[in-house]
Amino acid sequence: MTDRSPDAVRLRDASIGYEDVPIVAHVDLTVRHGEAVAVLGSNGSGKTTLARGLLGLATVLGGDVEILGAPVGRLRDRGRIGYVPQRHTVSGAVPATVREVVAVGRLARRGLYRRLGPADRVAVGEAVAAVGLADRMEEPVASLSGGQQRRVLVARALAAQPELLIMDEPTAGVDAASQQALAEVLARVSAAGTTLLVVTHETGPLAEVLTRAVVVDQGRISYDGPLAGAATTHGDHHCGPAEDPARPGYRMDQPSVTARVLRPLGGGR
Repeated sequence: MTDRSPDAVRLRDASIGYEDVPIVAHVDLTVRHGEAVAVLGSNGSGKTTLARGLLGLATVLGGDVEILGAPVGRLRDRGRIGYVPQRHTVSGAVPATVREVVAVGRLARRGLYRRLGPADRVAVGEAVAAVGLADRMEEPVASLSGGQQRRVLVARALAAQPELLIMDEPTAGVDAASQQALAEVLARVSAAGTTLLVVTHETGPLAEVLTRAVVVDQGRISYDGPLAGAATTHGDHHCGPAEDPARPGYRMDQPSVTARVLRPLGGGR
């Protein structure tokens, strides 16, 4: 099943984990196109594993998991999914400018060995402008603050013009100004129709953007409804950003390429 589905994410009796150990078990979840969903849970609850399962970073051990109408791992156009990993800063052995890092986001659409053209450069420029860093385009990423580097990672994901954007702890460890800037970016992205799935331990900065909450508790979904209901029914979900241990596996994160590689953000799909 690869044609357009009304669901951006669909899990049925899904179990997800590492090797043969399930962390999330027998979960049912549907996220419609255009929804903005927070995935909440205490430390070790399985919320990050749930998101990683959608990206091929954790193993689907049972049940059905579909993303954008295709079984997980079989989506032909990976550029339809954007991913901002649980990492606060951009690092690398080779110095890179903001433009170069964000341009890597186009590789999911164009492929590693194809030169990027004028439309790709437009997409990169629009992605950088969207996160408020247009005036820092040619500066080394290492010269930016942690919050600004976090916004560069968001721009890198946006450069692919994804239909679904998955973010893991996007506001953790960054200053209030960067959190507010990120909230404004996500509000515009959501208004344009992109589906948002945000794993977070604090919804405060994004409360005006995220309208639905899914609470993961001991590997099961214990709440699925309005964001406000999650706070009043299940208490505060402020937990540490490092929820599940990093595991080896297929990385859907963008590769660390710094070559000068460059459709507008609102372009057709």
